[in-house]
Amino acid sequence: MAVSRQDALHHTYGEYLTWPEGHPAELINGTAYIREPPAPSRLHQEIAGELYLQVRLALDGHSCRAYIAPFDVRLPRHGEADELIDTVIQPDVLIVCDLLKLDERGMRGAPDWVAEVLSPATARHDRLIKLPAYERAGVAETWLIDPPARIATLHRLRGGRYGPPAVVELRGRTPVASVAGVVIDWGRFPSSAW
Repeated sequence: MAVSRQDALHHTYGEYLTWPEGHPAELINGTAYIREPPAPSRLHQEIAGELYLQVRLALDGHSCRAYIAPFDVRLPRHGEADELIDTVIQPDVLIVCDLLKLDERGMRGAPDWVAEVLSPATARHDRLIKLPAYERAGVAETWLIDPPARIATLHRLRGGRYGPPAVVELRGRTPVASVAGVVIDWGRFPSSAW
């Protein structure tokens, strides 16, 4: 799945809502991004699906909620009206604990935790474009999961910035630091994932 820049114009969420289905999947700092081909790989879906399943089950009975892409996350800069927001991202998997951020369009504001499953075609985009957008918006914890390398890079917000990341192997169990009680068990993933 490759990600490419659609154009150099500055767009907003108001425009994003008018685009026909199949147009840019994300809007980051006003730039529209499209995905080519449109569907993620089978491996990507297996990993994202297992992440979502584990997170969803861990949150059962709690006030936090888990979502899986496609799910629009609007990231305002300074409280601007929805139509003026210039960053709309669809994380692979996310957790939100402030349910007031949720609405019929998805959510407005930073999730508590985000996971992106990297592929050779998207890794650069996820690291260089999406990660800084998550940091700016105040996402407390972002995981970049690299299946071919069998590692996850965990970015945690400290003083408004992501500090040096922790790198963990995709084995054993890894707790989500920003949401108590959520632990990812890498041994439950399909053997084909690694």
